Amino acid sequence: MLELMQKGGPVMWVILALSVLGLAVFLERLVFLHRVQIRVGEFLRGLANLVREDRFDEARRQCLSTPGPAARVALSAVLAREAPREELRDIVQEAGQLEVPRLERHMLLLHLVAYAAPLLGLLGTVLGLLEAFYLVSSQGGYATVADLSGAVYQSLISAAAGLAVAIAALAAVTYLSSRVKDLLHDMERTGIEMVNLLKNRMLPAAEILAEDSVPADEG
Repeated sequence: MLELMQKGGPVMWVILALSVLGLAVFLERLVFLHRVQIRVGEFLRGLANLVREDRFDEARRQCLSTPGPAARVALSAVLAREAPREELRDIVQEAGQLEVPRLERHMLLLHLVAYAAPLLGLLGTVLGLLEAFYLVSSQGGYATVADLSGAVYQSLISAAAGLAVAIAALAAVTYLSSRVKDLLHDMERTGIEMVNLLKNRMLPAAEILAEDSVPADEG
């Protein structure tokens, strides 16, 4: 490994630093997203039972004790339960929007690694070819095969390393983005169900049935 780094030239050390940065960001995000992932269905069923029985203090404690953005969205709905439906919907949406930066934190660094690594590999390739042409020109147009092969080898190593790091970073970004998208879906589901749950509990039974019933030819 050390021999490849030395033969690849100084650009290889920059590519190595980028790979370490990308790996650190990926592991940190992976652990974070795993910790905030919850079973939203079970969480909402538990909250629904508490809300129907007007046990809002217990609902608030359950939201506070549950990790993740979905629980914080549900907490915002519980705390603003007396607000009108439209206002409550806006409050829930704002709570969800505040969670997005937390979920996407440091993702820009992974994008930077994915874009910069192949460019650095290309830079190493150009430097290796420049070294090869310099050897030819400095020796009056004559250079040994060993001299030229060393310079070309340096250029190929850096190009391969840059592409390998970029591919790994793109795979990491794609996977983490899918996890973030799942959490965003959980937040949206939580917000919609909490608004309906809190507002429908205040309606008479006849009005709830009227809201839930949709004519077959409607829409």
